[in-house]
Amino acid sequence: MNKTKKGGAKVRHGIATLRQTQGSKAGRSRNILSAVLTGGLLTAAWPTWGIAPLAFIGLVPLLLMEHRSAQGGGGKVFPIAFLAFLIWNTATTWWVWNATPAAILAWILNALFMATVFWLFHCTKKKVYNNPLGNFILIPYWMAFEYLTYLWAAKWPWLNLGGVFSSTVSWVQWYEYTGVAGGTLWVLIVNILVANIIQHFKSKETKPLLIDIGIELLVVLLPIIISTNTYKHYEDQGEDAEVIVVQQNCDPWNEQFDSHFYDQVIQNNINLSLPLVTPKTRFIVSSESAIQEGIWLHETDKAKALNTLRDYVQRFPQLAFIIGGTTFEWVPQGMEDDFPARDAGDGKHFYYCHNSALLIDTMNLQLHNKSQLTPAVEAIPEWMGFLKNYSLTMGIARGTLKGDPEAKVMTFGRHKVGVPICYESAFGEYVSTFCKKGADLLFVITNDGWWGDTPGYRQHFEFSKLRAIENRRCIARSANTGRSGFINQRGDVLQQTHYWEPDAIRETLKANTKVTFYAQHGDYLSRIAVYLTFVLLISWIAMSIIRWNKAGERPARKPAKRKKK
Repeated sequence: MNKTKKGGAKVRHGIATLRQTQGSKAGRSRNILSAVLTGGLLTAAWPTWGIAPLAFIGLVPLLLMEHRSAQGGGGKVFPIAFLAFLIWNTATTWWVWNATPAAILAWILNALFMATVFWLFHCTKKKVYNNPLGNFILIPYWMAFEYLTYLWAAKWPWLNLGGVFSSTVSWVQWYEYTGVAGGTLWVLIVNILVANIIQHFKSKETKPLLIDIGIELLVVLLPIIISTNTYKHYEDQGEDAEVIVVQQNCDPWNEQFDSHFYDQVIQNNINLSLPLVTPKTRFIVSSESAIQEGIWLHETDKAKALNTLRDYVQRFPQLAFIIGGTTFEWVPQGMEDDFPARDAGDGKHFYYCHNSALLIDTMNLQLHNKSQLTPAVEAIPEWMGFLKNYSLTMGIARGTLKGDPEAKVMTFGRHKVGVPICYESAFGEYVSTFCKKGADLLFVITNDGWWGDTPGYRQHFEFSKLRAIENRRCIARSANTGRSGFINQRGDVLQQTHYWEPDAIRETLKANTKVTFYAQHGDYLSRIAVYLTFVLLISWIAMSIIRWNKAGERPARKPAKRKKK
């Protein structure tokens, strides 16, 4: 009899173990599916070929996985979040590989940062507010992280959630008040409400479910209705300014860099723009690094390209020529230890290298040096000083460049212009600084040819549409190989060129001098999120310490007495 009971117990234990194993495997499969769904939905939402509204549900699978884990049955949050964000980063920005092998490091690091943020949210939620309302803790954490992507050495704001709406500019005209951070807030709130609706539906809690559905509809529709109405009635403001944009189509991977090639690039700019010049033309805008010869700032009169362009504008004194180039200057005495300083080869003389935008008119030469430098390509962290004179690309400008400490506005006639260089156009608050300083037009100059015919140059073009709305400024954009174009103050594309075709286009833009609320106050939503994040982290740490102390004070349990048979 005892043997029969023991045998039955073993069978039951075996069945329970089998079910537990099967349940564990099913749970892992479900978690992996959650990661794949989140990574896939966010990728499918992303410009330029994505469907933006998918961002409203992109984080839902991950949030549901986190809820299962917080309730004790969902597995490890960090590796699943890492997988989700690695899929999103790799599938959306795979084209970075065309410019630098450091792309792999960028994908992994950014996915690690995102997964860490999600894990911190999970830990805080479990300690502070472990129910569906606790999902809202993700908002300040994520927005604080996005703010850091503008500030730290590994700057990479390319995938900030609010950027997803560049393909639906009529939905986000209110960016002139909030910037892209407002879009991030919108995406996060909608995702959390959808996840809460699903959780309440599963628990059959009718009242919270109906409330969530009502709030969800309001949160999704109200911003769209307000924005669409603004979009219909907004008209560009300011006086007319005729601008020509040149796309000279110089292959950045061309190995035949010599004086003849340099001259040909400048001549291409002249030949393409000349037929479009009229007495009303105020600016000709060419791309980043269009001047291929290095220019020493203490002897600009010896730069052949500058002299050729000076001769050109002498024929048309009513206009200024804006163009990009690599410039050099000697390091002032006593500044030899400055990190961007480069040894001239004799150990005694040092120089700086700049990625510059130059404004050439009949009287002056003005320049703005790029300060938002591309990580690993133009800027090496100081702790990696042994690499500071090297680049992780095959580019001309190697190592760490010297940037301006702040955005510089250039003046011509009655106009002040801001000229973000390439990567700088991804930084909303930085671009707004030009407008705060009086810029009435924005000219984005870039060289996107490093990435080839990939989504990279198209995604980069999209940023300019958001900058136009944030600042209510018309934008002329010149890209070496495309896409170049004009964008009005609503974010509409007025004209654009085709990729890999030499071209020049002309447009009359409105030069607006009014400063928007966002340009005046910058990323204030993100700064608020940083403060809230500190409060939440301190709360999590404090509650963890309190619980540990309480656990230590509990008296040890007495062993249970065995019943006599």
